[in-house]
Amino acid sequence: MSTHIAAEPGQIAPIVLFPGDPLRAKWIADTFLDDAELYSETRGMLGFTGTWEGHRVSVQGSGMGQPSMAIYANELFDAYDVQTIVRVGSCGALTERVKIRDIIIANAASTDSGINRVRFHGLDFAPVADFSLLRAAVEASEAEPLESTVHVGQLFSSDQFYSTRPELMEPFVQHGILGVEMEAAGLYTLAAYYGRRTLAICTVSDHIVTGEETSAQEREQTFGDMIRIALRAATAV
Repeated sequence: MSTHIAAEPGQIAPIVLFPGDPLRAKWIADTFLDDAELYSETRGMLGFTGTWEGHRVSVQGSGMGQPSMAIYANELFDAYDVQTIVRVGSCGALTERVKIRDIIIANAASTDSGINRVRFHGLDFAPVADFSLLRAAVEASEAEPLESTVHVGQLFSSDQFYSTRPELMEPFVQHGILGVEMEAAGLYTLAAYYGRRTLAICTVSDHIVTGEETSAQEREQTFGDMIRIALRAATAV
């Protein structure tokens, strides 16, 4: 039993979908999984295990930001031997090429976080997705009937939601970054350390350029295309 998840051995599946919002975790379990059972509600961070098309799958909330995410990812990998984590989150679009409710499958993630600088003694590490998951997600996005447009590209994992220096993002956009969120770079780094598979798939919930945004309820309950891609990819590898 781990400190923060506190599930019993065997309660968590080898495949985990990983939303930040614990209420999105509940919605995913209720909407997509058969026979879903709650295995954790410690600190309100809900976790469920059920089945999807015969595959055993768990859904675990991670909280916001890389420090919170890292607590749950470390415990999933280390205490429960989870092999695959797919982040299913929201992000802000940084370019007009990406529209509200579009989906970004992140092949890599840059960051302003100090977590990796501490881990790598001030040197740079390139956090990238697992290729097998990335390929499976792209194939799933091409096979599934989706309402959303799908992009494959880089995300930026920020330590600040309310940034006081938005101009610092400009060179990243010039180098192809599509969206900003708060977890993917740390997740990719932890997966590399543990030798596990991870991928971040994010739906654009707000647009930094145009000012468009979705509601809290929409972010919690209406990003189904992303979940279908994630489930199809995670169970294919």
